[in-house]
Amino acid sequence: MSGAPLVKRLGRVDYAPAWEAMQHFTAARTDDTGDEIWLLEHPPVYTLGQAGRPEHLLPAGRESGIPLVHIDRGGQITYHGPGQLVAYLLIDLARRRLKVRELVHLMEQALIDCVADYGLAAERKAGAPGVYIDGAKVAALGLRVRNGCSYHGLALNVDVDLAPFGWINPCGYEGLQTIRLKDFGVDEDVAAAGERLLGHLQRLLPPVAVPADTPTAPANP
Repeated sequence: MSGAPLVKRLGRVDYAPAWEAMQHFTAARTDDTGDEIWLLEHPPVYTLGQAGRPEHLLPAGRESGIPLVHIDRGGQITYHGPGQLVAYLLIDLARRRLKVRELVHLMEQALIDCVADYGLAAERKAGAPGVYIDGAKVAALGLRVRNGCSYHGLALNVDVDLAPFGWINPCGYEGLQTIRLKDFGVDEDVAAAGERLLGHLQRLLPPVAVPADTPTAPANP
């Protein structure tokens, strides 16, 4: 088992099959299953977290024809669509000696560093997971941890249509402005932004811890 996560570049994938694949992967994991990072986009879809309140889908959103999927991550409602980079992190937390909050912090830092590569200053906001530029949200986070292993992940707005965000209370916050990298003159596509973000995630992820009872190779005589 390699310590580096296997990276899968999946292109554009319908939301429900990707979600089901994450669940199946996580349920079938063993101690020998390597971690994975999936990079992809979704067709237009709203997703509502476990504690999500349906009233955060506004009338315009209900009338838009965009499907709504009730899912098992934390958080409220968000939108996914073409032009948005989605990264799913299927990580064995204990094996990398990570706690959930540490993984969330790591994901936010990777996004902040990725955005900084474009000359933009992004930041966290207390009590509101995600990454913001001048108070407007450019990236969202949502995780589920099952048997010590994470799935779901993050979404970075690269060149996504912002109109559907106006038809919800994004992440449960009324009037929260949502932005995209294109608004700041960034002309990279989703695939290129994905490779840039991937580099930061790989740099920040702790290595797989070696069990204490693992034999070491004998020294050369």
